[in-house]
Amino acid sequence: MPNLAKKARITVLKKISCSDIAEQYMGDDYKEMDMMPCPYLQEGQEFISDDWGKCPEGFCGWAWADIHQYLVQIMSGGNFTTYAKDEGVAIACCTDGFRPVVFKIERIEE
Repeated sequence: MPNLAKKARITVLKKISCSDIAEQYMGDDYKEMDMMPCPYLQEGQEFISDDWGKCPEGFCGWAWADIHQYLVQIMSGGNFTTYAKDEGVAIACCTDGFRPVVFKIERIEE
């Protein structure tokens, strides 16, 4: 049986602005609000998840929905070693087409 982790660290690695796509497709209200890149998370910001189903306080609910499957895999002892060089690590991103955010998810074993 795999060793189930009790926690995972989610780190904001990079915020990306797809300004060319936003210029063509983003609604004018959002353009006026200066929504590029993601205004809700900061690079280097860290969150700890100790409950698979509960979004950490202050974390974006939309991003949580996008990366949750990776988090469950990592916390249940799984790995993504086909593309991640370290065990217990996953790289995932939110699916916001205008301003995606890339996350590192790492298992914390106690």
